[in-house]
Amino acid sequence: MNAGSAGKLSVVGKLSVVGLGPGEARFLTPQAQAALEAADALYGYIPYLDRVPARDGQTRHASDNREELARAGAALAHAASGAQVAMVSGGDPGVFAMAAAVIEAIEAGPDDWRELELEIVPGITAMLAVAAQAGAPLGHDFCAISLSDNLKPWELIERRLSLAAQAGFVMAFYNPVSKARPHQLDTAFDILRDELPASVPVIFGRAVGRADERLAVVPLSEARGDMADMATCIIVGSVETRIVERPGRPALVYTPRRSGGR
Repeated sequence: MNAGSAGKLSVVGKLSVVGLGPGEARFLTPQAQAALEAADALYGYIPYLDRVPARDGQTRHASDNREELARAGAALAHAASGAQVAMVSGGDPGVFAMAAAVIEAIEAGPDDWRELELEIVPGITAMLAVAAQAGAPLGHDFCAISLSDNLKPWELIERRLSLAAQAGFVMAFYNPVSKARPHQLDTAFDILRDELPASVPVIFGRAVGRADERLAVVPLSEARGDMADMATCIIVGSVETRIVERPGRPALVYTPRRSGGR
């Protein structure tokens, strides 16, 4: 704009929704690192913000769990003032995480939020980290199901579990248990035992990608709810998922690429 032009040049801010991956900094992509470094302000759930090193001149706005829409609205309002803002999210922001909450807030919010530059920065989600540690259990068709009934009825979750098992999908479970939902994972396993052989492998990956990670593989007949917490991602194999034993090394769990006799 030249000096004689009338009006004021508007400043358009930017919001980056950044996937931090499953834990340690080695899983952070260069794109995610660049977005974090460029931000004037960081927003996020407290444990996720704690993963990001502090930078001089960068403000941090932490909030608790179950405050996703309020957090998204605050970050969008900040970006609308012309700031470069990053919203941090564990794993991948598009998988049961903050990207959907941000876009939901944009849809319901003021018009100027739609003018913002929005960048969704992908990350390694929990089921991919667990699968890589176990072998290749997601080698054929699979689905991901959140067992939390905070945003959908439990009856819908039960129906999806049954149908996914009948269809032959490998399943990844997010949000498997919480203090408010201590019995639902056992109920989920009972549903699956009605549909699947007892020998189907179940992988429990807790804190995979962090120093205290643990991985356990048990047959469906032995899977119990008390084997998991909210830091656990569970992968339930299909009837075609196999275990390859290796002398002196961990067994490999994989689902062959071919299915249905091909």
